[in-house]
Amino acid sequence: MARVIAIANQKGGVGKTTTAINICASLGASGQKVLLIDMDPQGNATMGAGVDKNDLEESIYEILLDGKSISEMVINAEQAGFYVIPSNGELTAAEIHLLEYEDREYRLQKAIEKIKKDYDFIFIDCPPSLNMLSLNSLTAADSVLIPMQCEYYALEGLTALMDTVSQIQDTVNPELEIEGLVRTMFDGRNRLAIDVSMELEQHFGDLVFKTPIPRNVRLAEAPSYGLPVMYHDINSSGAQAYLALAAELIDREDVRKQPLLDTQEV
Repeated sequence: MARVIAIANQKGGVGKTTTAINICASLGASGQKVLLIDMDPQGNATMGAGVDKNDLEESIYEILLDGKSISEMVINAEQAGFYVIPSNGELTAAEIHLLEYEDREYRLQKAIEKIKKDYDFIFIDCPPSLNMLSLNSLTAADSVLIPMQCEYYALEGLTALMDTVSQIQDTVNPELEIEGLVRTMFDGRNRLAIDVSMELEQHFGDLVFKTPIPRNVRLAEAPSYGLPVMYHDINSSGAQAYLALAAELIDREDVRKQPLLDTQEV
């Protein structure tokens, strides 16, 4: 049964979509079966996985509004090593149309429930703002993975996101957890980055992933090739960091499942 992880941050430009694409590719290369659902109308995760958002006949829009089968919409992004439910600009209209549905917050959750058994991980790339698309994503998720830069304003954005998660827990998804915080675009030579990183570790402890994602030219240029960085330059520091992050995520999931396995053995 898949763990459903929303990748979210209400502050833009923090490496959210970059993390979505590259964690999926790294997990796929580690033998996991992974699906990435693009819930951002910009469609950057779709393009970054090598799928042309401008050449789509159907997308996540039809799943949310028309009730199309999610299993029939899955695209095998072979060059990226994982599966994709794509998005494009049409999704912008979904924000308004979803308000017409009584179950508007649960449309994505209901669709995902039908395919959870088919994957090890399902990631949702959320839009960088709190709206009905974000609400659907967080309602459908088991946990939230938060990419953030180690800078002053990022801490303010983190506070706002934590408040949002708390509201979601109180209303539509009481089981929602914080999967962890990923430090992105990290420069270990920068004093402010080091200070903010230490503050995160002191406040959030083990929720902060040990692996920081560095600023890296190969990582920045990979989307222009429609590839995750590991298939653009496996030896780059960005590729190695995301592979290490994927290993951490797998270890966490193994620890999470262990009590259940012990109970089943008894």
